This record gives sequence, structure tokens and C-alpha cells, in this order.
Amino acid sequence: MADLSDLKKTPLFDLHEKLGARMVPFAGYAMPVQYPAGVLKEHLHTREKAGLFDVSHMGQVTIRPKSGDVRDAALALEALVPVDVAGLKAGRQRYGLFTNEDGGLLDDLMITNRGDHLFLVVNAACKEADFAHLSTHLSETCEVTPLEDRALLALQGPGAEAALEKVAPGVVAMRFMDVASFDILGAEAIVSRSGYTGEDGFEISVPAGKAAALAEMLLQDESVQPIGLGARDSLRLEAGLCLYGSDIDQTTTPVEAALEWAMQKARKKGGAREGGFPGASVILEQLHNGADRRRVGLRPQTKTPVRAGAALYAHEEGGEPIGVVTSGGFGPSVEAPVAMGYVPAGMSGAGTPLFAEVRGKRHPVMVATLPFVMPRYKRA
Repeated sequence: MADLSDLKKTPLFDLHEKLGARMVPFAGYAMPVQYPAGVLKEHLHTREKAGLFDVSHMGQVTIRPKSGDVRDAALALEALVPVDVAGLKAGRQRYGLFTNEDGGLLDDLMITNRGDHLFLVVNAACKEADFAHLSTHLSETCEVTPLEDRALLALQGPGAEAALEKVAPGVVAMRFMDVASFDILGAEAIVSRSGYTGEDGFEISVPAGKAAALAEMLLQDESVQPIGLGARDSLRLEAGLCLYGSDIDQTTTPVEAALEWAMQKARKKGGAREGGFPGASVILEQLHNGADRRRVGLRPQTKTPVRAGAALYAHEEGGEPIGVVTSGGFGPSVEAPVAMGYVPAGMSGAGTPLFAEVRGKRHPVMVATLPFVMPRYKRA
């Protein structure tokens, strides 16, 4: 059993132990990797019904404009992200990226317009650096406040709407990427209709002291089961979603990572607020001319799973590696191994045959279109 004594604990730690979770170190926290049902059953249950995830280790932060005009906060944040924040309407959220001067990715995050301020959710492993980054660049015009006293739960799957509607009447009216406040257990909950599984679902920010009671209420619904990090990873991989630190990092640009969709017209060449973010010259040039390499889906052609770190080759024998696998494993919903990785742009077309080295032997893989499982978000 892992030594958890020096790790931070989320407000749901005691509940995880009560539910029989196997706890592991993750981003400085003791987190549940799986429950007694196991990763495979947890994964399939989320796709079929509803899974409850503890994501309280992630960072939550508010950005309040000193002027009182949320547009000023949006424009200030646009100096750090290649995203149209000023065009984000109140009650809506958008995927964002912190970039560096080389066009690399410092983190990926969610940005919400809350009407009079912005609300951000950032990755656990990056949150301290992200808080410092925001404070350094925005403190003259905005108040940047990490929300240390709030927990975050994710409820994902086709049964999520019905389960949460019992606790927070009105969520049924929300659509993908909507964000709204609800009274849950006598406290304000910030609910977004989004998630990290490819399924319809919600993320629920509540005061830390209400988290365990909310989780237990949701788990009373027979369609809801607790889900650990293991299934969270296989679900997001099937959905073709990036994991920061694996598929994207400071050495990958948004264009290399196939994240062009996250950059809106207003920030691109000829847009109303072209550039103005770190690494803009690199990123805008790649948007116009393409990048030398590309993140792609990979379908192993045998039953052998291909894991992160495996080298990719153009031929079964000889030659130097031409790419690398960044995420990989068994996809329970597709009943086959799946992976993602980086390959030269000229070899990124779906159907391109490659070889991945696993324990000294090269196995055939095929470049595949992402995602492996089509998303089922509620867009209307």
C-alpha cells in the first residue's frame, strides 16, 4: 500500500476509504485510483449510467476586475491565453490554454464568465504555478483569488442529468458548456455542464464542508457509482482528450497538439484581437503553415496495449524513431487497445501504418481519427 502520510487529502478522503477505494499518490494528493468494482466496470458504468468523480485536487480561482467591468478581466486574461475570453457570454465557459514564449503549453484550463468575474479551473499539478502566473500578470488590474475552501465533484454519463436534477432542480435546462449557480445543501454550488469523459455530465463546485454530504446524496441514486482515476484516464483517452504532462506540455504547441479548435477567430491572423499572447508569433505561423508534427490517434493492430513512452517507427525493422506514444491502454468501450501520440505531419493521415516498440518488439499500429468514442454532450 502506498504511503499517503505526506500527501494532501481532499474533503472526500474519508468517504473514499469508507467506499473501499485503493488510494494512490497523484499530483501531491491521496486520490482513489479504483474502487472494489475495478477500472473496467467503473469505465463501462460511466458510459452506460453515471459515474461520480472526486476532482477536488484541481485548482479553482476567481479573477475579479478592479474596474467592476468583467470585460477588463477578460482582456487582461487574453494576454496569457490564445482564446477569445472577451467574447465569452455570461453563464458560459470555454476551454483555454496558458502558453509560453515558445508557443508551448504551460497548462490547459476551463474559463467561465460569471457575469461580474471570471472563474477558472486548472490542473492540480500546475495550480501553484498557474496562481503565481496569474497574480504576476493580472494583479495590477484584477484581484486573483485561489478558492482553497471549495471542493469539486464531476458527475458524468447518460444518467447524470436525472441524478443531479434530484439534488439541484433546474440543471435539466442547461446545455453543454453552460454554467449556473444552484442552492445545494444550503450553499451556493457552481455547476457547469461539461466534463472529461466524452459523456454528458456536470462539474459541481461546492464549499469543502458540503462535499461529502453531496457525494453521499448523489450515490443514493442507484444509477450513480464512485469512479477512480483509472477509469477517468481510460474514458478521456477514448474521448481523445489530452492529459497535461502526458499529451501536452511546455514542449508542445496548440497546433502540434491538434488543439486549433480551442483558438477562436478573434485571436487568429486578421481577427479583432490578433495575437497578443505568449508565443503568438510561433502559434500563428503554425496555424497558417502547419506544424512539423501532429498529435494523432493510434489503433494497435494486435491485442497488445501500447503504453505512453513507446517509440514509433515507420518500418518493422531498422530506422530511427519517428514519433512517440503519449497515452495508451485498453479501451473498454471499443474493446481494443487505443493510444495517442505524436508523428511527423506527413505521416499523420488516418490509415497510415506505423510500428510501436513494446518490450523490444515492434507491433503494427494504424493512425486513427480521434475520438475513438464519439461525444454525447447535450448541445441543444
